[in-house]
Amino acid sequence: MTSMRLSGIKIGRRAALALALVTATSGFAFAQQTLKFGLAMPLTGGQASYGNDQVKAAQWAVEEINKAGGINGKKFEMVVLDTQADPQVGIQAVNRLISVDKVPAFITAWSGVVKAVAPIANDNKIVELSIGANAPDISKLGDYVYTTFPLADVDIRAVAEYSAKDMGKKKAAVLFINNETGIGSAEVYRDTFVKAGGQVVAYEAYDQKATDFTGPLLKIRASNPEIIHLQGLVSESPQVIAQARQLGITVPITSYSGIYNPKLIEQLGAAAEGVIATSLAPGASDSPAVKAYVDRWMKEAGRPPNGLPYTQYLYDAPYLVAAIFTSLDKKGVPLTGENVRKEMLAIKTFDLPLTGKVTFADDHTVNKPVYLVEVKGGKWTSKAVVNNK
Repeated sequence: MTSMRLSGIKIGRRAALALALVTATSGFAFAQQTLKFGLAMPLTGGQASYGNDQVKAAQWAVEEINKAGGINGKKFEMVVLDTQADPQVGIQAVNRLISVDKVPAFITAWSGVVKAVAPIANDNKIVELSIGANAPDISKLGDYVYTTFPLADVDIRAVAEYSAKDMGKKKAAVLFINNETGIGSAEVYRDTFVKAGGQVVAYEAYDQKATDFTGPLLKIRASNPEIIHLQGLVSESPQVIAQARQLGITVPITSYSGIYNPKLIEQLGAAAEGVIATSLAPGASDSPAVKAYVDRWMKEAGRPPNGLPYTQYLYDAPYLVAAIFTSLDKKGVPLTGENVRKEMLAIKTFDLPLTGKVTFADDHTVNKPVYLVEVKGGKWTSKAVVNNK
């Protein structure tokens, strides 16, 4: 059998041919390398209308990053698993992302899920990015849990202060779902409204499986508030508002980004008039990039996305992860959870396509302007921008 020498090492002819083939196609082989991250979102269940739109937005971003060359020529891949917005299902999904797919970082949302999977992220030293959840204590879940989405003490505080100071409301009622999404945020609203000089005259919770909200709404009506803050989920919030109006409660109702979607208006019709929601991202009228993004939704889906600001954050999330991966890859540093965390904190500030700059603070929080939107004339319209300091 013939042989050849390479740098003083004698190798067989077949091995030499294989080496020559690899060398000639090294560019192709390099391009086929894949760098993965995870995305755990509700694809089924009561929150699927939100979750699927957020996944679609993230998929668009991954496709665009790969079209632009990926991660230094390497393929960028997003592994998507279903959480059903259920903590136990979320735990199963994240365990698989870490143990089977070996991702160094994953994205998830919904406060109950974010909290449930945090110990897994910390124990395995894998970065968990919470994008869309707003429970205030998310900032205290451990060294490997970070948020790019401002927590309730940003937008809920802003709408509470606006209600008391700018709208001049003196008496508020708070109605909230009795779970991780509602409890902490309701407390933020209550405490902020009181601090701003108002009085909370009713503070009512409802069960997360409830379909009839008459009991707490009658208590709220009896307290005669000037404004109501609702902290619920997209699945039941329209029904809560509809029942409130049916009971003759006509005062303004505020809420967070969870109700900011076209379906609320479709479901409620005239009952949606005057509803105020927060948004933590610019709208189409605020940014040409967001306008182009919404136009794409109209062209490809025939509608705006459910929860526009949430989908904007999910669109931006792969760009943030890609920036970290690109930096580590250029340095020849392995993509481990520990290295991803270190590099993320070293870069610290990321300028993202739709939501703008985000800076990771030492206390695991981020801050953004709060956009208030109101239903007027059957559509969501801009009401005010509150800049938090």
